[in-house]
Amino acid sequence: MESRFRVKLMLTMIAFAMSISFILAAMDHNRLKNQTIDNQQTQMKKSEEIVLTSIDTIEKAYYLFGEHKAASMRDVSARLIQHYEQQPDFNQWSFNELKQKHEYDIYIINKNNVITHSSMKSDIGLDFNSCCKGLAKILDDRRNTGQFYHDGMDIEQQTGAVKKYSYQGTSDKNYMIQLGYDLQNDDIFQQFNFFTTIENLTLRDPLISHIRILNPAGNALGYPADSLILPEEHRSAFKHTLNTQETTEIQGLWEGEKVYYRYIYYKSKYDTGTTTERKVLQVIYNDKELQSLLSANRKTFILQLATVLCITIILSLFISKAVARPMHLAFHDSLTGLKNRAAFDEAMIRTLASQQTTTALLMMDVDNFKGVNDKLGHDTGDQLLKRVAESIHKTARKDDIPARLGGDEFIIILPETGSKDAIQIAEQLIDSIKALTVTKTGLSDIPVTVSIGIAFSPAHGEDAETLIKHADEALYASKERGKNQYQVYNA
Repeated sequence: MESRFRVKLMLTMIAFAMSISFILAAMDHNRLKNQTIDNQQTQMKKSEEIVLTSIDTIEKAYYLFGEHKAASMRDVSARLIQHYEQQPDFNQWSFNELKQKHEYDIYIINKNNVITHSSMKSDIGLDFNSCCKGLAKILDDRRNTGQFYHDGMDIEQQTGAVKKYSYQGTSDKNYMIQLGYDLQNDDIFQQFNFFTTIENLTLRDPLISHIRILNPAGNALGYPADSLILPEEHRSAFKHTLNTQETTEIQGLWEGEKVYYRYIYYKSKYDTGTTTERKVLQVIYNDKELQSLLSANRKTFILQLATVLCITIILSLFISKAVARPMHLAFHDSLTGLKNRAAFDEAMIRTLASQQTTTALLMMDVDNFKGVNDKLGHDTGDQLLKRVAESIHKTARKDDIPARLGGDEFIIILPETGSKDAIQIAEQLIDSIKALTVTKTGLSDIPVTVSIGIAFSPAHGEDAETLIKHADEALYASKERGKNQYQVYNA
């Protein structure tokens, strides 16, 4: 009995300690996890700021030092307009000679927004209505005004090169003369090359898989237009960021690995061109480092739990060994190991409060116990009580609650038990304890039997005090009628 109590106590202590330890370790694990995620987000923002600052710096440099290029393009555009008025047949133009003379790529765009002639032969036939509807509308507006326009950094459709473009419509509004200047060969661009910044970031930071700068059409600077076509989900995220200025993030794949695509809005403070003022930064990043750190945290978490479990088991063994017996004796009889009177009273109240049908109470008294003590001594009497307790424990069912009230008086609570089952248990107890006279040496001359009184709740009492009183009266009725029998309470 005591060993079982000790095991229960130890398991309870282990469960309690493990619960507390798990909660604390889980809180610490979540703290580290959130801290790791926050650190990654901080690192991401720093990388974004570096790229955006790089773009901002080069645009500021062109704003401060590149006005002469816009003035040069204006002057060349005026000359070409004048040349058109003298020779309106573009087939008669020598575009290669004009490019060498003015150092600009020249494009002729008709009313349908198709490039009909150009010094860049690969661009001839490019239809802006098909590839760039937003730009096509802007071209219509600019063609009709006949004024000179120039934008900042834009993309060359066929090659992806970063260029500066200017636009001016002819006086008859039939054509647009477009000039293109390759910025990547410019000293300012070489000095503040954001592509180099992006490449260095990608090489230095394992978190970053790739970074692109997208224009309003969704084309990436440095990439030919047809080499990078955003899938529908990505285009939706890109458009959402472009229209709302909100950062958007979606999952995807990059070179076969799971990554995240992050779209960040950028509006230039210096480039006010209609087609180049707004851009979207596409940051492709992975979470391999994050997952590695989280995996390390999980291993630490498991190791902590295992360590705590070992320490808890060792401490529980010592503590349970030290306190198990005193705690056990507080609720159990020291001689028989059955529950004592205090534990019985508590169990009785609890059982009656939760009963659904009938609760039976068996009160027992060992017949001729005084004779055993007087004739054979108290040691033999104690051994007899232990044997009686063993018989009661073996006969009692799993949910039954046996107890020793004191002396040679025992009692058993039979929860949810009717008359038939209670009488059967009483008969088994009588037969079992009567057999002690035969098996126990020295008791053959003293008839050791038990008398039992039975009472039922709620029929014989709804409270513990009444039920115990009536079971006691039934017990004495058994003794008066000759002992070694049971009686059910009868008022």
